[in-house]
Amino acid sequence: MTDSTDAVLIERHDPGVLVVAFNRPETMNAFSSEMSAAFTAALRDADTDDSIRVVVVTGSGRAFCAGADFSKGSGAFATPTKETFSSDPLDPFHPWECRKPVIAAINGHAVGIGMTMTLQCDLRIVAEEAKLGIVQNRRGVLPDAHAHWTLPRLVGHSRATELLLTGRMFRGTDAAEWGLATEALPADEVLPRAMVLATEIATQTAPVSVGVSKRLLWMSAPSPDEINDLERDLHLHLMGTVDAREGVQAFMEKRDPEWSLSATEDWPTWLDER
Repeated sequence: MTDSTDAVLIERHDPGVLVVAFNRPETMNAFSSEMSAAFTAALRDADTDDSIRVVVVTGSGRAFCAGADFSKGSGAFATPTKETFSSDPLDPFHPWECRKPVIAAINGHAVGIGMTMTLQCDLRIVAEEAKLGIVQNRRGVLPDAHAHWTLPRLVGHSRATELLLTGRMFRGTDAAEWGLATEALPADEVLPRAMVLATEIATQTAPVSVGVSKRLLWMSAPSPDEINDLERDLHLHLMGTVDAREGVQAFMEKRDPEWSLSATEDWPTWLDER
């Protein structure tokens, strides 16, 4: 598993939760290439490590991620080269590509790339008074990290248009009201709540089942008939397996399930081609 770096702390927690914490509190976790590399490496490792069931990403200190590092002043957005620049620093492996659920525990301010990268996660829990914003249009650039695709999926076209084109700031309570976050809580309760949710997923959901369900949720605008065909084919892949029997047996016996299938060994590889 990826080791911690100066910019990112990585810890394993039972039962199978990997916590990735951005760790530049002196800069309010301003985003850096080292943070990007460590986060995407952790996601890649979690994807193929069957002992990891859920990834939680958060920030050290009072911020989640304050956005781009402006220590270079007005040269922060200097002209890049096409060969080296990516508008999504989480390329080439995004949170939505990881077969394990990824929860953003937004413990404080999340601005610019600090906010847009959370839109690639499966769930967001946010601090009530956190200052949030997709402010890039106010900085002379534009929203990044696939935000023009992810944000409308979460809050609808009208709200996404308002947030992207105005670049205005908003609070965690607003995010929860709009469905951008599932919950808004006091800052010190955000990570503990994310860990409770991660533990619930890790213990109560079957690894392959939750992985393929996540994959369907992230598909780009499939038709109802396409989703129906995929759900049918995935049921054929899962029904009759040891986990399908165990899920029912554990429910009947009022105990936690003991899953046997593996997201790496028992994955329907044909799904990756859809």
